[in-house]
Amino acid sequence: MKLDRYGQYKPTGPAGWMRRKSREFARTCPFSPSAKNEDALAEALFPDADRHDSRLGRYRSAYVGYAADEGFRDHGSSGGLTSWVLAELLGTGRIDGAAHVVATDPRHDGLFFRYRISRTQDEIRAGAKSRYYPVELSEVLGIIHANPGRYAVVGIPCFIKAIQLLRRDSPILRERIRFTLGLFCGHMKSARFAESLAWQMGVPPEDVQGVEFRRKDPDRPANWYTAQLTLRDGQVAQKDWWHLADGDWGAGFFQNPACNFCDDVVAETADIGFGDAWVEPYSSDGRGTNVVIVRSPEMERLVKTGIEQGRLHLKPVDARFVEQTQAAGFRQRREGLAYRLSWRRPGVKPRKRVQPDSRGLSTRRKLIYRSRALITACSHRVFRFARLIRRPGLYIRWARLALTIYHGLAYSRGRLGAMIDRWE
Repeated sequence: MKLDRYGQYKPTGPAGWMRRKSREFARTCPFSPSAKNEDALAEALFPDADRHDSRLGRYRSAYVGYAADEGFRDHGSSGGLTSWVLAELLGTGRIDGAAHVVATDPRHDGLFFRYRISRTQDEIRAGAKSRYYPVELSEVLGIIHANPGRYAVVGIPCFIKAIQLLRRDSPILRERIRFTLGLFCGHMKSARFAESLAWQMGVPPEDVQGVEFRRKDPDRPANWYTAQLTLRDGQVAQKDWWHLADGDWGAGFFQNPACNFCDDVVAETADIGFGDAWVEPYSSDGRGTNVVIVRSPEMERLVKTGIEQGRLHLKPVDARFVEQTQAAGFRQRREGLAYRLSWRRPGVKPRKRVQPDSRGLSTRRKLIYRSRALITACSHRVFRFARLIRRPGLYIRWARLALTIYHGLAYSRGRLGAMIDRWE
């Protein structure tokens, strides 16, 4: 896997590899029309899960809350539960190592984050926080394949699905990867998003030593994101997301194109999944709060033990509550996906659990989905051109204009909104 000219990972290999038919590739690529879908995988993985929801998949229980053990909540972007579960698996001898994303020194290869195998609780804690940056699994999978042991893997939904497809094909990975921890996902960004932050904070991208996409502040609501860059001279630069030209997550700036064809928001094939509780009163709590979906029996035992011991502060919730915390993501991956699948396009035809459908959508909703797709496609190209000619302002001005138009479509209730509604 290598970063392409737009800062997105792509497979590499002999010329024409995409035109060569490979049954193994077709079985294991998470977006392949020939691969098992999330429903089929979850049915085989979690046969005893007694609850099923069209959006959450198969599960045993769901909770909202945070890790009460000292340090986990404070050092995580949300409630600290992902790191807590990893540390507990390691501390109780259930695993020998955890594959998760950590910060790296960009002076080595230009990358700010990558997957690593952590074998101590301190190393696991160092991997806390959100990483809106492209990563890939091939290096750590090679390590797992070459080194006997028991491992857990943390990843976004398509990564976990890829792991489960690989485990079906590989007896070694099936035996060694014991646990999968999923992260709820809106979409994956390209590496250019970190460079855009530098441009908009007035610092040269080559001077950036570290990136923190969501700096936690207990005195501010959790959904008031602040990005922070650490420079090589030790200075820091900060900017709130709402002041960024591309700071509206839903607009789709720098989104990986594959994300337009994903129908899994909550990591339906993971043993346990974690997200942010984006509903009140939790979204106003700057300390951070997780929503959790438990699917495997062992994860349920681990979580219940943590609650009984007072180490986890969790309250049971139902599927509707979890869906409300991720309402925008589900609209994009259900209603929006159905509409996008109805568009005519060349190439491989995705086969999703959502059927192509453009009926029943208002003109406004159709324009919103069209504008998101356009922003996704154009942001990569406009940024690349501005980067080539060394004119950051060109991209920033374009992004502000694109965001203004998108906001006009998505939120306007004035003259523009009335005009759109009259088109019905």
